[in-house]
Amino acid sequence: MKKIGFIDFYLSEWHANNYPAWIRETCAQMSLEYELAYAWGEQEISPVDGKTNAQWCEANGVVLCPTLEECCEKSDVLLILAPSNPEKHLTYAKIALSYKKPTYIDKTFSPDFAQAQELFSIAAQYGTPIFSTSALRYADELTAIAGARALITTGGGRSAQEYIVHQLEMIVKTMGCDASSVMATQQGNQRIYRIAFADGKEATAIYASALPFTLAAETEDGTSIYKNISSDFFRTLIAKILYFYESREIDFVAEETLAVMKLREALLNAAEAQPGTWVSL
Repeated sequence: MKKIGFIDFYLSEWHANNYPAWIRETCAQMSLEYELAYAWGEQEISPVDGKTNAQWCEANGVVLCPTLEECCEKSDVLLILAPSNPEKHLTYAKIALSYKKPTYIDKTFSPDFAQAQELFSIAAQYGTPIFSTSALRYADELTAIAGARALITTGGGRSAQEYIVHQLEMIVKTMGCDASSVMATQQGNQRIYRIAFADGKEATAIYASALPFTLAAETEDGTSIYKNISSDFFRTLIAKILYFYESREIDFVAEETLAVMKLREALLNAAEAQPGTWVSL
């Protein structure tokens, strides 16, 4: 049985609370032998529900490691969480990637493009396989809009800073990495992010806290397609993570992750500094 190690800012949060059961179920479906065995959290008490790391580990049948290094040493593969704190990822990865064990890094991969580049550079230095994505990349509904020339996405969540990565992941998967300029506008806390691509394609990401994830696409022949995203994309993500642990392979190139991080930084900056103005990338 191969051992998975969780690395988190604090352990009792939505992703860490749901991934263990999904990992068990998906391993059974894929006939793989992995188990969540070890965990480490930097902050002892979760601000989400007040649970301690020790309480989380006891509830999940996991050994709490006193140090990040011990978690990395004892585990066969690693999963860096902290989904609400991407600013922590580089600090954790500098240690974790040195162990040369396949490592999944949860969304949002990095707080900015420079740190995204540094993360890949560290992984290359050690020869460590890494993988990161929003789960929305694996929404089944994206299959129907492959090759779209125009795309509108919607989505919500606690903040655009944390949740816009989901829409950008879908946009990059569908339209590619060659974005040329961006524009951001806002209505109160709502955000409208526009992206122009070098080949003439266009995308708009609309964020409001209560919006569901949806897609509205126009194909090359002018056909309009609307999809409400209801597929079980998180379960597919877990299967992709386990396949990555087993094969050290992923089904897309690192340039797409970098493109998502570049767009995210550019759009958030434009919203603050140059709202309503097209900004070249």
